[in-house]
Amino acid sequence: MIFTNLKTEIQDSILILTVSRPEKLNALNKATMDEVSACFKWVEQNEKIRAVIVTGEGEKSFVAGADISEFLEMNGPIGKLLSKKGQDIFFQIENCTKPVLAAVNGFALGGGCELAMACHIRIASENAFFAQPEINL
Repeated sequence: MIFTNLKTEIQDSILILTVSRPEKLNALNKATMDEVSACFKWVEQNEKIRAVIVTGEGEKSFVAGADISEFLEMNGPIGKLLSKKGQDIFFQIENCTKPVLAAVNGFALGGGCELAMACHIRIASENAFFAQPEINL
């Protein structure tokens, strides 16, 4: 599949799914979340894929949470819908019938930490950093 904010590559029946927004530290915006959901639907339907590795582009960040620049135009009800959408996507990953491994290579903040937690296995590099900074917002 071709995505705007994700890179996909199949090696030996393993899909390597890379969140690719390095200019935003791979932060999750609405479009990226939609792509992650579509990718996991494709994974479930593709018999050639036996497992998934989720990672972020570059060494600095796995996924640095939600792209908060999108929050400026949201009100409470819209924010609640976006939060529910994120929960649904993480639930989709958690319930994937194929093993999903998070290769955490840098910041895993907020939604990025939650993305890693939704995966079945987490492997952290020496520079991995996990946090839930939204408690300060």
